[in-house]
Amino acid sequence: MELRALRYFVTVAEELHFGRAAERLNIVQPAVSHQIARLERDLGTRLFDRSPRHVRLTSAGLRVLEAARETLAAAARVRVVAGEPAAHLRIGVAPGLTARLERAAELLLDGVRPAHASLVDLPVPARLAAVRAGELDLALVRGPVEADGVRVVRAWSESLLAVVSDEHPAAGLPVVRPADLDRAALRLPAREEDPALHDAVASALNQAGGGAMGRSGGSILTVLIEVGNGHGAWTLLTAEQLAGFAARRVRALPLDPPLTIDGHVIASLRTPQDCVSSFVRAFTDTPDTET
Repeated sequence: MELRALRYFVTVAEELHFGRAAERLNIVQPAVSHQIARLERDLGTRLFDRSPRHVRLTSAGLRVLEAARETLAAAARVRVVAGEPAAHLRIGVAPGLTARLERAAELLLDGVRPAHASLVDLPVPARLAAVRAGELDLALVRGPVEADGVRVVRAWSESLLAVVSDEHPAAGLPVVRPADLDRAALRLPAREEDPALHDAVASALNQAGGGAMGRSGGSILTVLIEVGNGHGAWTLLTAEQLAGFAARRVRALPLDPPLTIDGHVIASLRTPQDCVSSFVRAFTDTPDTET
């Protein structure tokens, strides 16, 4: 089994379309199909249900997706630990920050040649540990962060959106109130993957009022798949997170009253202050505020 096949599989799972996955990977579609078929043969199970109109993950595919993402993240971390050229900027990323990352990387690496940014997707606890150990130059985290050995600086703020299926009773509304949504049907990613985001969303909901929260578990993609399948489930995400996963059969609704979540830049205590300031300026769209 090759890492390339796992990367192709994760991309198809995120797009749920072989053609779009091939475009993202910058390869031809038959190459993607070949790798997926080979992976299915290696694993002895079907990962996708395919039809002329739809591509869906099977139950086995959902299980493999979680493991594949973990494997690719581990492989990326191995490359970081092994050492990168000095011209590389090593960033621990939060899912769904594509536009902000592109803008920031351009600002941070302007005039530096050769210039490359290595993006490492790790769970938040591992992301913080990698910054503390010097394996990453900086990390990005949504939500409040309390951690020793790192510097935490607030850099931006994003609005949370209620994400529902196209079939949800609220789907046609211009805005929705949190109190009007079934709190028991709320689905959030597993807390151990991103404690800061999970706790920030829970805090925002508590401030908005309402009953007990629904269950948590899996990744953002797993949650979006469940929401898209209907049955009344819903979640809270930012617009950048939703765009990053190319979700299908879901609709994002503004909240009234608005709920927001802060984004933070995490740097080592050994990082010079001028470097930290440049990191924050690259990612900020609000005045810099240390937490």
